[in-house]
Amino acid sequence: MGSNPPKLKIEITSNERLKNLKDNFEAKFGESPLFYACAPGRVNLIGEHIDYCGYSVLPMAIEQNILAAVSVNNSGTIQLANTNPQYQDFKVSCSEDIIIDRENPKWYYYFLCGVKGIQEKFGIGRLAGMSCVVDGTIPPSSGLSSSSALVCCSGLLTMEANHKSLSKVALAEICAKSECYIGTEGGGMDQSISFLAEKGTAKLIEFQPLRATDVKLPEGAVFVISNCCVEMNKAASSHYNIRVVECRIATKMLAQARGLDPSRLLKLSQVQTELKASLEEMLTLVDEVLHPEPYSREEICKVLGITSEQLCTELLSANTQHVMHFKLHQRAKHVYGEAARVMRFKSVCDAGSAESVKLLGELMNQSHASCRDLYECSCPELDQLVDICLKSGAVGSRLTGAGWGGCAVSMVPSEKAESFLQAVRDAYYTPDPRRAAMEKQSLFVTKPGGGAGVLLEE
Repeated sequence: MGSNPPKLKIEITSNERLKNLKDNFEAKFGESPLFYACAPGRVNLIGEHIDYCGYSVLPMAIEQNILAAVSVNNSGTIQLANTNPQYQDFKVSCSEDIIIDRENPKWYYYFLCGVKGIQEKFGIGRLAGMSCVVDGTIPPSSGLSSSSALVCCSGLLTMEANHKSLSKVALAEICAKSECYIGTEGGGMDQSISFLAEKGTAKLIEFQPLRATDVKLPEGAVFVISNCCVEMNKAASSHYNIRVVECRIATKMLAQARGLDPSRLLKLSQVQTELKASLEEMLTLVDEVLHPEPYSREEICKVLGITSEQLCTELLSANTQHVMHFKLHQRAKHVYGEAARVMRFKSVCDAGSAESVKLLGELMNQSHASCRDLYECSCPELDQLVDICLKSGAVGSRLTGAGWGGCAVSMVPSEKAESFLQAVRDAYYTPDPRRAAMEKQSLFVTKPGGGAGVLLEE
């Protein structure tokens, strides 16, 4: 795994998608692209909503990706277009500050997050002029990281266009940080796997410092993605950031109860580190310290000895100022339990026993139950879809991505894959005309794909 994103020479004529993108670019801008950049989406196999708490996750890249054709010029502007006609063109000056409107998360603002991240990293006063056409095959708002892949692709091509060089790890960290410009307080999993993925292997992604370890998935099973066809845009709603805030407050409450300085700690993993405790001990601590009834703002302020102004400015984010009650016990319980399941998932894969498919399936099922009941990030359609997947032959099935819509990932014994796809099609997609129309891009077998890279025409 080279430390910088790969640059690959590719024959455009042998790849229909690239050829169409090149034609589209030439029709739009009247010149040929100088280079192409791509960044994959991902499916998280286990470890949901714990990256922003400091815990390891276990995703793999999928074959669907964001692909961009780019030319560099001295026009003093960045011109953006999308092959999908529902996404409008956009133009921005290279000499003005890049403004990202988080109230209005349009596709090009995600692109500009990546541009801004690179500009700030290198202190580039005036960016190179660029013309770009973007083409995506990741279903949007589906929990497969289409938005992070767009940020990563944009960061990579901006670096390349401005003759800069960065490692995959540095790029992942910059893109994770810069996606916050759109208002999502993510934890870095999506950007990390987009750059660090390798074909044929899932990855255990650990944070602080960021690193990725190969996880060999068992022979004899495939992973199938199925979209429940309910869209969830993290930046356009506050569900996601409310969970980030609840975990932040739970961190402070646990620290306070155990005599640690809460002002220094922001993530649930930091409390565990400070207490030198196991995850099992943290789960016991959650039961001892936090009550299952929702906490009011008053109670939180009283326990932490802070004013309601401090709560609003130091703990709540811009789009969570309206929240009055916080389920701290349930959220912390999910995070510590899910962190333990990730480590068990990896050790089952490493051991490679005959039982591994069954054991991994059980861990995925436990993960979904925790997301549904403790973290409350599922939705009725996702629960119905997971149920259908299990009845159709999956050994394990769970929501993947932020939730509240989007996709489920199922582990299916290889010999049952075809009958599984047919059964899910018949039970979930065919009866509903809207889902039936989306079925082709909503239900598919996936293999671990490679990471982001630059493509040059031979």
